[in-house]
Amino acid sequence: MSKKNKLLLSGCPVAFGLNIFGDRWSLLIIREMMLNGKSTNSQFQSIEEGIATNILADRLRHLEEEGVVTKERDPDNRRSFIYALTQKGRALAPVVAEIILWSGENDERPFAKREAFLKVKKDREAFIEEIKSA
Repeated sequence: MSKKNKLLLSGCPVAFGLNIFGDRWSLLIIREMMLNGKSTNSQFQSIEEGIATNILADRLRHLEEEGVVTKERDPDNRRSFIYALTQKGRALAPVVAEIILWSGENDERPFAKREAFLKVKKDREAFIEEIKSA
Protein backbone atom coordinates (compact mmCIF):
# COMPACT_ATOMS: atom_id res chain seq x y z
CA MET A 1 0.00 0.00 0.00
CA SER A 2 1.35 3.40 -0.95
CA LYS A 3 2.15 6.07 1.62
CA LYS A 4 -0.61 8.26 0.11
CA ASN A 5 -3.23 5.52 0.54
CA LYS A 6 -2.15 4.94 4.15
CA LEU A 7 -2.68 8.64 4.87
CA LEU A 8 -6.18 8.51 3.38
CA LEU A 9 -7.11 5.36 5.29
CA SER A 10 -6.15 6.88 8.62
CA GLY A 11 -9.26 9.09 8.63
CA CYS A 12 -7.23 11.93 10.15
CA PRO A 13 -8.25 15.41 8.94
CA VAL A 14 -4.63 16.61 9.11
CA ALA A 15 -3.52 13.68 6.92
CA PHE A 16 -6.30 14.47 4.45
CA GLY A 17 -5.20 18.11 4.19
CA LEU A 18 -1.55 17.13 3.83
CA ASN A 19 -2.48 14.79 1.00
CA ILE A 20 -4.21 17.63 -0.87
CA PHE A 21 -1.95 20.65 -0.29
CA GLY A 22 0.73 19.63 2.21
CA ASP A 23 3.76 19.42 0.00
CA ARG A 24 5.96 22.47 -0.43
CA TRP A 25 5.23 23.06 -4.09
CA SER A 26 1.44 22.76 -3.98
CA LEU A 27 1.22 25.27 -1.18
CA LEU A 28 3.59 27.66 -2.99
CA ILE A 29 1.46 27.42 -6.15
CA ILE A 30 -1.62 28.21 -4.06
CA ARG A 31 0.27 31.11 -2.45
CA GLU A 32 1.20 32.54 -5.83
CA MET A 33 -2.39 32.32 -7.03
CA MET A 34 -3.74 33.96 -3.87
CA LEU A 35 -1.14 36.64 -3.24
CA ASN A 36 0.26 37.42 -6.68
CA GLY A 37 -2.51 36.49 -9.11
CA LYS A 38 -0.35 34.03 -11.04
CA SER A 39 -2.28 31.73 -13.35
CA THR A 40 -0.01 30.28 -16.06
CA ASN A 41 2.87 27.83 -16.21
CA SER A 42 5.36 30.52 -17.16
CA GLN A 43 4.23 32.72 -14.26
CA PHE A 44 4.57 29.83 -11.80
CA GLN A 45 8.02 28.97 -13.17
CA SER A 46 9.18 32.50 -12.37
CA ILE A 47 8.67 32.14 -8.60
CA GLU A 48 11.81 32.78 -6.61
CA GLU A 49 11.89 29.24 -5.17
CA GLY A 50 12.54 27.89 -8.68
CA ILE A 51 10.07 25.06 -9.33
CA ALA A 52 11.06 22.50 -11.97
CA THR A 53 8.67 22.16 -14.92
CA ASN A 54 7.94 18.46 -14.28
CA ILE A 55 7.13 19.11 -10.61
CA LEU A 56 4.97 22.10 -11.55
CA ALA A 57 2.98 20.04 -14.06
CA ASP A 58 2.52 17.23 -11.53
CA ARG A 59 1.36 19.55 -8.72
CA LEU A 60 -1.03 21.47 -10.98
CA ARG A 61 -2.51 18.18 -12.20
CA HIS A 62 -2.89 16.98 -8.59
CA LEU A 63 -4.53 20.24 -7.47
CA GLU A 64 -6.90 20.06 -10.44
CA GLU A 65 -7.81 16.42 -9.68
CA GLU A 66 -8.53 17.39 -6.07
CA GLY A 67 -10.78 20.27 -7.13
CA VAL A 68 -8.51 23.01 -5.75
CA VAL A 69 -7.83 24.60 -9.16
CA THR A 70 -9.46 24.67 -12.57
CA LYS A 71 -7.64 24.53 -15.89
CA GLU A 72 -8.87 26.33 -19.02
CA ARG A 73 -7.27 26.94 -22.40
CA ASP A 74 -5.81 30.42 -22.68
CA PRO A 75 -7.97 32.22 -25.26
CA ASP A 76 -4.97 34.34 -26.32
CA ASN A 77 -2.58 31.38 -26.67
CA ARG A 78 -4.31 28.09 -27.46
CA ARG A 79 -1.14 26.14 -26.54
CA SER A 80 -1.24 27.46 -22.97
CA PHE A 81 -3.55 27.00 -20.00
CA ILE A 82 -4.88 29.34 -17.34
CA TYR A 83 -5.30 28.01 -13.80
CA ALA A 84 -7.67 29.48 -11.24
CA LEU A 85 -8.53 28.65 -7.66
CA THR A 86 -11.91 27.03 -7.17
CA GLN A 87 -14.14 27.81 -4.22
CA LYS A 88 -12.48 24.85 -2.50
CA GLY A 89 -9.07 26.39 -3.25
CA ARG A 90 -10.08 29.85 -2.07
CA ALA A 91 -11.37 28.25 1.14
CA LEU A 92 -7.69 27.65 1.98
CA ALA A 93 -7.29 31.41 2.60
CA PRO A 94 -7.51 31.04 6.41
CA VAL A 95 -4.81 28.33 6.29
CA VAL A 96 -2.52 30.51 4.20
CA ALA A 97 -3.23 33.51 6.46
CA GLU A 98 -2.27 31.53 9.56
CA ILE A 99 0.93 30.27 7.92
CA ILE A 100 1.81 33.86 6.96
CA LEU A 101 1.16 35.08 10.52
CA TRP A 102 3.03 32.24 12.17
CA SER A 103 6.01 32.59 9.82
CA GLY A 104 6.12 36.38 10.10
CA GLU A 105 6.16 36.18 13.88
CA ASN A 106 8.70 33.36 14.12
CA ASP A 107 11.13 33.83 11.21
CA GLU A 108 13.79 36.31 12.28
CA ARG A 109 15.26 36.63 8.80
CA PRO A 110 14.12 39.45 6.52
CA PHE A 111 11.51 38.10 4.14
CA ALA A 112 10.18 39.13 0.76
CA LYS A 113 6.50 38.65 1.56
CA ARG A 114 6.54 41.12 4.46
CA GLU A 115 3.69 43.13 2.93
CA ALA A 116 1.47 40.02 3.03
CA PHE A 117 2.34 39.51 6.69
CA LEU A 118 1.51 43.12 7.53
CA LYS A 119 -1.76 42.94 5.59
CA VAL A 120 -2.85 39.75 7.37
CA LYS A 121 -1.72 41.06 10.74
CA LYS A 122 -3.63 44.32 10.28
CA ASP A 123 -6.91 42.72 9.20
CA ARG A 124 -6.91 38.94 8.90
CA GLU A 125 -10.63 38.75 8.12
CA ALA A 126 -10.43 41.31 5.29
CA PHE A 127 -7.47 39.40 3.78
CA ILE A 128 -9.43 36.14 3.88
CA GLU A 129 -12.60 37.71 2.50
CA GLU A 130 -10.68 39.31 -0.37
CA ILE A 131 -9.33 35.92 -1.42
CA LYS A 132 -12.57 34.04 -0.92
CA SER A 133 -14.56 36.55 -2.97
CA ALA A 134 -12.07 36.74 -5.85
